[in-house]
Amino acid sequence: MKLEDYKDKYGSINITRNDGVIELAMHTKGGPPKWGTTGKSLHADLPDAFLDVARDPENRVVILTGTGDSFITNFDMDDMSQEGQAKMWPRIYEEGVGLLNNLLAIPVPVIGAVNGPAFIHAELLVLSDIVLAAEHAEFADFAHVPGRTVPGDGVHVIWPMLLGPNRGRYFLLTGERIAAEEAKQLGVVGEVLAADGLLPRARELATQLAQLPLPVLRYTRQVLVHDLRCRMMNGLGSGLAHEALASVTAPAFMESAEGER
Repeated sequence: MKLEDYKDKYGSINITRNDGVIELAMHTKGGPPKWGTTGKSLHADLPDAFLDVARDPENRVVILTGTGDSFITNFDMDDMSQEGQAKMWPRIYEEGVGLLNNLLAIPVPVIGAVNGPAFIHAELLVLSDIVLAAEHAEFADFAHVPGRTVPGDGVHVIWPMLLGPNRGRYFLLTGERIAAEEAKQLGVVGEVLAADGLLPRARELATQLAQLPLPVLRYTRQVLVHDLRCRMMNGLGSGLAHEALASVTAPAFMESAEGER
């Protein structure tokens, strides 16, 4: 796999590389990224993009970030799947498993640059080996319980691990928002920076790491993500299955409850 094979392949990810440091900037139509669920959305693009990055031996360090002054705060209502549940969920399941497993399979260090509020799939950045946040960034999970959806797509693995079991469950069940400075105090974030200093700092750290011998980079990454990969392999598939089960059955339950009133 070479950079030219995938650089312009994805409509929702700007991909650039300089001296072995590859940057993936997620976006929606050139602006801040929004989350969709069609076969042409970030949900579909990211698993394949992570796999392409992993297969390219010229990549020495990866920077993940968003575009503009926020990460993902909204759904893209123009890019939400209209497929029936029976057709949609097998695809969503496969993409959901690939999304985090392929991210963790990237064999070199990953730096997450949280460019602003991250209310949907913040785990994409906080799973990084180094997490930097703009000072106006916030973290929350609005995509699941607040939206009447089971938090089974990996967030149930990640947030209790990062925040501790009780705080992590509270975070997922209440839609709590955690500001960048508190996230640093909690150990979720390594550095909090002014917005205009975020990417320069990420590039500085990436350049520093990229100077190390490639075996050091690759084998360091392997030991650092081993536990994460084990946790994800153990919990992600069953979590997504429970999320699908609730999505399929909850509407009928609500209709039945309404009919009994």
